Amino acid sequence: MTDANIVAQAVPDRDRELGELADNAQQAIEYARQLGADCSEASASIHYGLNVNVRNGEVETLEHARDRGLGISVYINNSKGHASSGDLRSESIRACVEKAVDIARFTQADSCNGLAPADRLATEFPDLDLWHPLPLDAEATMDRALACEAAGLEHPDVAISDGASASASYGLNVFANSDGFSGRSNGTRFGQSCVLIAGQGESMQRDYWYDSRRSFGDLEGVADTGREAARRTVMRLGARNIPTCEVPILFAPEVASGLLGHFVGAISGGALYRNTSFLKDTVGQQLFPDWVTVSEHPFMPRGPASATFDAEGVATRERNIVENGRLTGYVLGSYSARRLGLETTGNAGGVHNLLLEPGRFSASELMQQMGTGLLVTEVMGQGVSIVTGDYSRGAAGFWVENGEIQFPVDEVTIAGNLKDMFLNIEAAGTDVDDRSGIQTGSILLGKMTIAGS
Repeated sequence: MTDANIVAQAVPDRDRELGELADNAQQAIEYARQLGADCSEASASIHYGLNVNVRNGEVETLEHARDRGLGISVYINNSKGHASSGDLRSESIRACVEKAVDIARFTQADSCNGLAPADRLATEFPDLDLWHPLPLDAEATMDRALACEAAGLEHPDVAISDGASASASYGLNVFANSDGFSGRSNGTRFGQSCVLIAGQGESMQRDYWYDSRRSFGDLEGVADTGREAARRTVMRLGARNIPTCEVPILFAPEVASGLLGHFVGAISGGALYRNTSFLKDTVGQQLFPDWVTVSEHPFMPRGPASATFDAEGVATRERNIVENGRLTGYVLGSYSARRLGLETTGNAGGVHNLLLEPGRFSASELMQQMGTGLLVTEVMGQGVSIVTGDYSRGAAGFWVENGEIQFPVDEVTIAGNLKDMFLNIEAAGTDVDDRSGIQTGSILLGKMTIAGS
């Protein structure tokens, strides 16, 4: 698919647009003050994006995005009102602020409401190397997606494509509050993915691969992504069930990151103050083996979740959330911290490049250490309870004996309790998946229950 009218969208003038967004945010805060707000905070942003989806050699969708928006929260006598607008004209900003003020006047007061503590706001804004813009070129992006898919389809055992995509996006944001804070952030992201189907009839298998980076130059080659998708898909051919058993489990990195995600959810403020977390009141307790360290790295250059301040303007900081296997602190924004009688940890909006420190073993060495067990490469379903820690997921992967893969496995369920699973981690791999904001290598667990045939 080509169109002579499709042209590359130029790189935005970052400094000019950030300046305009800062003016928008300040206009909203000033108007909120005029309307009687005790304090207020505003975020103004703009997003540019391009995404192309292809299937079996044809372009299915081509999406250009250019979104602007402003959100404001106002506080009146400890009551909060929030409103947002996709229009940054002055009259629209004023209407948005008026709506937020009206909401605050009819909202129940909460003594925990308010701005982040002024002494915790960021004052230094180092360059984290997150801005690597290129023109949003539709033709080039279509070529990337098509080349990715074509490389995957070259494998003789791949039947058809279930789609490939390529994308690029830029984001600019300004957060400001009535205490005088104004912080600017910006970032780019490029990605590509391929989903393939191999086999025939009831023996068909599906798998995928992707890459996502801040800089286009850091992406793996599109052909590499397509070929890896093909390799993973074909490896699943001939998958079978296994009898119910209790054996060690080796989580591949892209699955192991989900375990850390459940951990983060259980130590996050919202779950804690609502009494819906199985890890409430566990600071200082041994949650992992004593060799485990889980750390946060907000200043990682080109990191997927790097930031100098959080969603409330609070300065981020490097810290060990787990040290010597013990939980050192929670993941909190200002509101949840006040509800718990604690202080914000600079995590309003989430964690910033959380890393389970790599172990000493490669993936193949971990399989040797496991001996006989299940290598899990995919989990399915929603069977995880943060309230109790109970874990039950559909799974697929490979049966391993004597440290070697024997055959692919599907249609099994793995079950346990997250608290036990964390304590039973036996080793972590050097094969860290660094594509997302929660990063880990392979994780080897002691015995878990597998429900099979």
